[in-house]
Amino acid sequence: MPLISSQLTSQQKDLVRNIITNYAAGYFLMAEEAGLQWYSSNQRAIIPLDEGFRYPTSLQRVLNSGRFEVAIDQDFAAVVEGCADRDTTWISDELKEIYYLLHRAGWAHSFETWQGDQLAGGILGIVIGGAFIGESMFFNIPEGSKVAMVKLVEHLRQRGFVLFDAQMQNPHLERFGAIEMEPEIYDQMLDAAVSKTCEFNLRSI
Repeated sequence: MPLISSQLTSQQKDLVRNIITNYAAGYFLMAEEAGLQWYSSNQRAIIPLDEGFRYPTSLQRVLNSGRFEVAIDQDFAAVVEGCADRDTTWISDELKEIYYLLHRAGWAHSFETWQGDQLAGGILGIVIGGAFIGESMFFNIPEGSKVAMVKLVEHLRQRGFVLFDAQMQNPHLERFGAIEMEPEIYDQMLDAAVSKTCEFNLRSI
């Protein structure tokens, strides 16, 4: 479990503890007009880390080509900005600051794909024990985020993670085998995941 940075103020440390406690209980933050709000979901979307995970066959050619390299936290801020840069976004400036704070404290991470020196895509998430809680993803180069998804699943498997929480289902996630869990089953999976000790925070892989 990350140690809360000694460079954070007491107020920031308390905020981080509160946020991580809520995420570990199955809640997640989204920005609304009234400000940041906590949400949960009656049907939680999960990316399988077993044989249930799949991806479009056309993506295999891209993976085989070696066009993209992957890294962790090489440019966290750029991934946050990329995830927020869309016509309709739930990532407000206030929520960005929360992500930056969680990153400084060792909880929030970016899993990135690079083509040369250009950021191709990335996935923003929060890591608690053996759970990766995906917040958002984006791409600058076609297939950049899809390759990030495949490589992230490989990375989580190698590190012994047991839960890849995608929060809410959508057609894009369904292409990767995402399934929806009933609250009782999800809560059991989350409890088991956050109690594990897994290493994620490696600068590059």
